[in-house]
Amino acid sequence: MHVTHLSLADFRSYPRAEVPLGPGVTTFVGPNGQGKTNLVEAVGYLATLGSHRVSSDAPLVRMGAQRAVLRAQVRQGERQQLVELELNPGKANRARINRSSQVRPRDVLGILRTVLFAPEDLSLVKGDPGERRRFLDDLVTARSPRIAGVRSDYERVLKQRNSLLKSAAMARRHGGRGADLSTLDVWDQHLARVGAELLAQRLDLVATLQPLADKAYEQLAPGGGPVALEYRGSCEPASSREELYEALLAALSEVRPREIERGVTLAGPHRDDLLLKLGRLPAKGYASHGESWSCALALRLASYELLRGEGNEPVLVLDDVFAELDVRRRARLAELVASGEQVLVTAAVEEDVPEVLSGARYAVADGEVTRR
Repeated sequence: MHVTHLSLADFRSYPRAEVPLGPGVTTFVGPNGQGKTNLVEAVGYLATLGSHRVSSDAPLVRMGAQRAVLRAQVRQGERQQLVELELNPGKANRARINRSSQVRPRDVLGILRTVLFAPEDLSLVKGDPGERRRFLDDLVTARSPRIAGVRSDYERVLKQRNSLLKSAAMARRHGGRGADLSTLDVWDQHLARVGAELLAQRLDLVATLQPLADKAYEQLAPGGGPVALEYRGSCEPASSREELYEALLAALSEVRPREIERGVTLAGPHRDDLLLKLGRLPAKGYASHGESWSCALALRLASYELLRGEGNEPVLVLDDVFAELDVRRRARLAELVASGEQVLVTAAVEEDVPEVLSGARYAVADGEVTRR
């Protein structure tokens, strides 16, 4: 799989950009703040419907513009597809495939798959649990695009349940009788049913990812492991979705008194975490800066190998990551990814990019992307 052409209109700093691409390595070089990351961010957005830099779409639309348009021509074997997204902050985004009639944005998921390495990856180790939950859910969705609907359903049910709990908590604080909680059991069942599907996908992913992450860490930092992935859930793990459903119902029942008091849902996949361990100790709080980087990179490399092994090699994106690494890790990472079908690299200076990643070069300056 690779992108053969990227087209942008009013995305970030670009009024317009037309960038022909091909298989192998392509490097975008230029000073910071010139728009290199904007290009690979657009590729990532077309693959995941999200940015690795911001949580909302508003910053993605060029200042003064009403909307942004992203297009990518994607080749997989002999098949080509044109993916188009129109970002409309405050309104519904639009999507088209092969210039056909409008489809739902999530229908484009799976046409393009990416694995992105970026300075923000350090938050996978040092950041809040939400960063690791997003990592798991994005990878689950890359493996099975239908999970985007499951995630959306879970967020909708969670919002409704939280609204009910918040009303009850506010009424109690003000001496009222409290909201009618007769429907809470129904919401519990909805949350547990959708949550069990999401949880089953996460648990399967963690089990599959474990040996790949351990291998990747050994390749990056020989003798420094082992690395272990441990899923910390709000209910007991189980072997079937029905058992997970029952376990989530039990967990919700146990915390209900505290939920009514606090006005928020306290059990479910939205509260879970992925514990990363080096040897016997948690990476967060105990790993050195270099070890943390190796752990984060190992997760990305494991993701790449997982998707690659399932028959649809993703586009690799290395966004200014070499500047963050020492010479040894820089060389090892480059050697491990150089054989990718398509590798997109950004760098402030060419010297940061190891020689093994030779290929096409673009200069990026003042909003212009020029082939060298």
